[in-house]
Amino acid sequence: MKINSPLEAYKFLPGTNCGECGETSCMAFASHLIDRSLKATDCTPLVNESKYKKKYDELVTLLAPEIREVVIGVGDNAISIGGDDVLHRHKLTFFNKTALAYDVWDTMEETDLVERVNKIQDFKKFYVGDYLTLDMIAVRSVSNDPEKFAATVKKVMETTEFPMILCSFEPAVLRAGLEVAAEKRPLLYAANKDNWQEVAALAQEFNVPVTVFAPNDLDLLKSMAKTFADNAIEDVVLDPGTFPTGKGLKTTLNNFLKIRRASINGDRDIAFPIMAVPFTAWMAHDDEVSASYWETVVASIFTIKYGDIMIMHSIEPYALMPQLHIRDTMYTDPRKPVTVDPAVYEIGSPTADSPLLVTTNFALTYYTVESDLSSNGVDCYLTAIDTDGIGVEAAVAGGQLTAAKIKKGLDDAGFDMEKLTHKVIVLPGLAARLQGDVEDETGAGVMIGPADSGRLPGWMEQNWPPQK
Repeated sequence: MKINSPLEAYKFLPGTNCGECGETSCMAFASHLIDRSLKATDCTPLVNESKYKKKYDELVTLLAPEIREVVIGVGDNAISIGGDDVLHRHKLTFFNKTALAYDVWDTMEETDLVERVNKIQDFKKFYVGDYLTLDMIAVRSVSNDPEKFAATVKKVMETTEFPMILCSFEPAVLRAGLEVAAEKRPLLYAANKDNWQEVAALAQEFNVPVTVFAPNDLDLLKSMAKTFADNAIEDVVLDPGTFPTGKGLKTTLNNFLKIRRASINGDRDIAFPIMAVPFTAWMAHDDEVSASYWETVVASIFTIKYGDIMIMHSIEPYALMPQLHIRDTMYTDPRKPVTVDPAVYEIGSPTADSPLLVTTNFALTYYTVESDLSSNGVDCYLTAIDTDGIGVEAAVAGGQLTAAKIKKGLDDAGFDMEKLTHKVIVLPGLAARLQGDVEDETGAGVMIGPADSGRLPGWMEQNWPPQK
């Protein structure tokens, strides 16, 4: 049995509506258990009162995701991977974004190493109200020298707080890295058929997560994962091998599908996060352009199909942006439109003579309009009306954008129309039908702007200020 609805979760709660969790009722709390914004431990009576112990234990078990959630790193910089319950995000959602780790190696000059680490940790791109960023550093042992590897790991730790993956098949090299970095809880990469006993011992000794690697051998992969779990090493990541070209790529995709389907359907022995290594594209292609291109292609495929963590190489913007955008798309909950807070925002340095424009609080709409205005130096007030995150045309048709809501939005924002010399509201072209109602509701004059915000600067030149 798996809990999939608030009603099912509610059966395990005290039902007292005590409010200690911060919610008004136990049913409201139950809904947050399902979307994982709250945890069972947030219910104080359930945790502290002995009469609820059985219910608490059952609830925790039944809420546990089908795919084990593995945490890499510590503190605010820790990355969680896995933790999913479904094969397709529209059935619920995907919770933990694919973690992107970019490599450094232990034969780099120190200045080059620090420069590359800084590029990885400092990269960010503003997109729909948030920043797209990278997540981790994968430290590769090229030298096979434990001392050199340890020195590289130490320098990485001095440069960034990003979580790390320690990459070597040599247990002595991994131990040297762990002796420096164990307190940061890095991910070990990797245990294979030759070294699994030594690497398992390291994972136990230092209490860190570990990757098991069996290229194109799912039986061996499952066997190693089960052996590790049976020995109380439960923070396991699976790497079935990433073959970046031709039939090998098809085989890799099929392996990912088999693992995730089996996991979601109840095979606990293999229900762990999956690692993809698009970095292998650099081993299959001689020139940098082809390698970078195919690395991005492979990464995109396995962002869509169950890659929970990846090791990558190219940090050029042309390679990063497609991957970051597709990850953001896949891990945006399709049931919850991305929104901005309803408010009246100042664009540039508006004055009493500046226009007051209306849009919705759908983030993509708002930031498109905001960008078109700010990039063209238009000083104005921009009102984001609460339409439950729906765009202008659909909100007008569905009744989420109305004259009453526009009036309420201005009132809630504390915006006084009397501060404007013109007393005019500019509606988007797609909301033209609301003109009369808005005039009646607000007592202001209404002008209809263009349907496309990209035409606002030209529209302003021809129509602003309004004729008296």
